[in-house]
Amino acid sequence: MNPSEIESIQNSQYKRLNIDRIEYGTAGFRARSEVLEHVFYRMGLLAVLRSKLKNANIGLMITASHNPESDNGIKLVDPHGEMLEISWEGIATDLANINDEGLISLLWQIINDNGIEMSMPVTIIIGRDTRKSSPLLLNAAISGIKALSGNVKDFGIITTPQLHYLVATTNTNADKSFSSLESYYKKLGNGFKRIRGETQYSNKYKANLYVDAANGVGANALKDIQKYIDSVLTINVFNDGNGELNYNCGADFVKTRSKLPLNSSNKPYVRLASIDGDADRLVYFYVDDQNKFHLMDGDRIATLAAVYLKELLEESNLSLKLGIVQTAYANGASTNYILNVLKIPVACVPTGVKHLHAKATEYDIGIYFEANGHGTVLFKDTAIKLIQESLTNTQLSTSEKTAISKIMDLVDMINQTVGDAISDILLVETILRTKDWSIVEWEQSYTDLPNKLLKVNVKDRNVVTVTDANRRCVTPKGLQEKINETIARYEKGRAFVRSSGTEDVIRVYVECESPSDVDKFALEVANLVYNFANGIGPRPESL
Repeated sequence: MNPSEIESIQNSQYKRLNIDRIEYGTAGFRARSEVLEHVFYRMGLLAVLRSKLKNANIGLMITASHNPESDNGIKLVDPHGEMLEISWEGIATDLANINDEGLISLLWQIINDNGIEMSMPVTIIIGRDTRKSSPLLLNAAISGIKALSGNVKDFGIITTPQLHYLVATTNTNADKSFSSLESYYKKLGNGFKRIRGETQYSNKYKANLYVDAANGVGANALKDIQKYIDSVLTINVFNDGNGELNYNCGADFVKTRSKLPLNSSNKPYVRLASIDGDADRLVYFYVDDQNKFHLMDGDRIATLAAVYLKELLEESNLSLKLGIVQTAYANGASTNYILNVLKIPVACVPTGVKHLHAKATEYDIGIYFEANGHGTVLFKDTAIKLIQESLTNTQLSTSEKTAISKIMDLVDMINQTVGDAISDILLVETILRTKDWSIVEWEQSYTDLPNKLLKVNVKDRNVVTVTDANRRCVTPKGLQEKINETIARYEKGRAFVRSSGTEDVIRVYVECESPSDVDKFALEVANLVYNFANGIGPRPESL
């Protein structure tokens, strides 16, 4: 840092507020928007240091995803579009919480510890969601970037997956020229149209989808992608920005409440989907002729993708290892289906996209989806090379070449940098059309165990610590033993608890054989959590 940069940082208007310690988690920082200006300023500083260290463009995404409109957040995106390296999460946390007097010293420590060459020019790529607080917080981040003489490329209001894609593709370009949203839409749209082809199917699958956009940025992306897929699929968007962000709508609401979002059609058997506020989660759903709600969550999307990819690999005769990665939130019935029906390896990792993504890279083709609908499909570079080389093999049969071509189209259609609701919609619709399935036939592949997800409000979510991929509670002492006793009373019972990464709540998940028992089971575990947390927060007396 030169003297002018040091003086600029020392004189910054973005002074640290007297707030509780804030932690950088899987989703970056999230909190009430009014306490975040100094955090955004400091993440602008950190993005420049990270960019200089990696000699690449780094991304900053301003969003709080499915959180209420009053919240906001920020996260860094590494050069290949991946989440910030885990070892730097602690650095980000320290930088956000250091007092103003220690800020310069900590910056120098980061520079020296990592051998960062400060003279290198860098550019930070920024995107934001539609929250009213985002423009003000954007200015704070830009001030931090410019304080260390960084350049800014602001893509404005875009989805989180689009920001990840833009960072990755910009760094892939040899001349470091900036990618564009048009290239994103063309890549996804062209792959989608090619894989669907001209083949006609019967009338079970309807190329007509209704999507709840959570009144977020995804509404714009859904309308824009329509231009690139022509009339192959008609996407009807509701909750498109005229209401409050994520209020009684969006993927998180539909998943956790198991009910229709605002303004949704309740016409029987209409295929509907919900995305979240920054468009990285996706769930499908419908109601039957008895007005019963049916949910197709991330588990269902993962198994649907697995069925299709397994079939294509068998038809192509390619020797590629396919695997699925889940978290403890995955319904036990889905895991059983994957292992015993599909005969595909499945791994369980701790909650958080960074864990799923890392594990999925161990397979030639890795499928990962959290039950909340956040996920994607990853293809190893070596797998892509084999697929491409196989296409030039003149000894292939027609069916083999067709299957390999479809796998290559999937590579183009899928956003591999991060879970992307827009890309995942195209994947689901491709498979349903290919198999000529209605949403009912999709659901009939296996039967979910009845389950319930609850939140227990607490003053300090760190009171609960877990191990074994979030499946076993370590503290408070004695809580896991009581949970085990409760589980034993329910047929096919399973339960676990964990602290939220974004809210001051403890999440409780249960599943069991009997639909009539699941609410009672959930409440019993929730009350255990409340009691062992020393009675902090409102007692969950009912569901």
